Amino acid sequence: MWLPFAACVLLSIALATYTYRVGRSRHPELISVGSSTNAGARAEAIEEQMSDAGHDRQVLKAQLVERDRVIGDLRRQIEQQSFSLGQMKAAQANLEQSIQSDEAEKQRVAEDRSSLAQKLDAAEASVQRIQGELESARQQRSQGEVQDAGLQAQIMDLNGQLRDRVQTINKQDDLLSHDRDIRDLMGARDLYIAEVYDVGRDGATQKPCGRVFYTKGKSLVFYAYDLDQQPGVVRNAKTFQAWGRRGVDMQGALNLGIFFEDNAAKKRWVLKFDDAKTLEQIDAVFVTVEPSGGSHKPSGKPLLFAYLKIDPNHP
Repeated sequence: MWLPFAACVLLSIALATYTYRVGRSRHPELISVGSSTNAGARAEAIEEQMSDAGHDRQVLKAQLVERDRVIGDLRRQIEQQSFSLGQMKAAQANLEQSIQSDEAEKQRVAEDRSSLAQKLDAAEASVQRIQGELESARQQRSQGEVQDAGLQAQIMDLNGQLRDRVQTINKQDDLLSHDRDIRDLMGARDLYIAEVYDVGRDGATQKPCGRVFYTKGKSLVFYAYDLDQQPGVVRNAKTFQAWGRRGVDMQGALNLGIFFEDNAAKKRWVLKFDDAKTLEQIDAVFVTVEPSGGSHKPSGKPLLFAYLKIDPNHP
């Protein structure tokens, strides 16, 4: 609103300055005309004054052009400010209208906020209740783990007792079975009992290391002791295999089976064989160390040897 007024003030100041300068330049001319009689001097003075007046006019024109440009810029700024002011007034009016229309919305928001606060309180109470249930469940789980550990230890103890019981029963059954085998052997006809000797490196027999109970054409029971302690046996050797010799060629021997450890405390091993046809073909038995699982033919040197083609020595 003050921009047009400022422009008018500037224009008035410019016009007053121009009028003052023109009057000042003309006043000396009148004084000069009245006091001087020299026409040439007056002409030169007039020309000089006219030159100064022309220069001052050009300067004033330039100032007026500059003032016009400033006035134009000020007018454009006034128009822009007026346009912006109108937009602001319209926005203010819209805002006031919006504020008035939002009172109901504020009320609704306040009601929603109250409802949400109630729901939040209920949710917090529910969370606290669930946390309590979770803590109780954790305590129950901890107690269950303790009980489970106790039951597991009890089960392990019972399993150990069961294994011991089974081993005892197996040993009893084994002893009963051995007793029955011994009774059958002792009561059998054509029974041959032979001591089994270790075979030395030079082929000579050493001290007895086992015993063979041979019922001609019926069965053969071979007990051996300290098989894993025999000279030349690889430490931790587990596969000891018995062979039935046919003639002097041991490579043609028949497989009688693998020894199993009958009594670990006494280091006693046993082999039972009851194929009558095979027993009819052999004349001696011997033992070798073989790879795990046994072999189809003897691959190791004979450890123990017993000759079978002898008359029964037990009624």
